[in-house]
Amino acid sequence: MEERAEILDLLRENARYSTADLARMTGTTEEAVEAAIAELEDAGVIRGYQAVVDWDRAERASAASGDRVHAVVECNVTLDRETGYDDIADRLAGFPDVQSLRLMSGDYDFAIEVEGTSMSEVSRFVSEKVAPVPEITQTVTHYVMETYKEAGHRFDDGYDDDRLSVTP
Repeated sequence: MEERAEILDLLRENARYSTADLARMTGTTEEAVEAAIAELEDAGVIRGYQAVVDWDRAERASAASGDRVHAVVECNVTLDRETGYDDIADRLAGFPDVQSLRLMSGDYDFAIEVEGTSMSEVSRFVSEKVAPVPEITQTVTHYVMETYKEAGHRFDDGYDDDRLSVTP
């Protein structure tokens, strides 16, 4: 099991590691790595592989990529005898605009990460799809202004501000 945990950690670091790389890093064979990954995928432990994209750079590089607006929507809910958190989560997770959905502790119940092509589109999604869910009592939408780090990857542009600070 320790080998699987090590493989998972390495794949989270870089999902593009080859089985040969993973075998070398874990001190095992490629066949053992392939078998472990297949078992983890079959068991639903590994849910997918995704690229972490700096959309600001992609948009600068290609106007065809279009604008993207990211938001985090806080939702409060009221549960009844027939409806639980899982029921509401199942309904919300079915919307394609929802990138991630988490049950939270603290001041609100759900955190929904939403992506759209404009603030209007995201607002419309929240007002027309999320807010009408009967158990949802309140939503608060926070628009992402800048991303500095995502999925463990820093999004800096390599620009070092080498100006000297001026003190009185």
